[in-house]
Amino acid sequence: MLLSLLMSRDTRAIIGTGLVLAVLLSAQIAAVNGRIDDLISRIDDLSGRISGLETDVRSMNSRLRAIEIAFGKLDQRLLTIERAVLPAPTLSR
Repeated sequence: MLLSLLMSRDTRAIIGTGLVLAVLLSAQIAAVNGRIDDLISRIDDLSGRISGLETDVRSMNSRLRAIEIAFGKLDQRLLTIERAVLPAPTLSR
């Protein structure tokens, strides 16, 4: 109390303004921190979804390889049947 009596009105106004600005700034910082926490949560959610997609893509890749192998076997069988059934091409002059 004695200290406030020794200060001029301008000094008290400057200190008051500084305190008000500090309170407003701390409110802004709290709001920004809340937004950052929300973004981190969303990034974690997206990371989990991407991980799930990676698993699905790997599974589809394995299935595609199995299909490619099956088609390769089918091609060999068709070639064998063609050789057995179709006559060999003759060269005509």
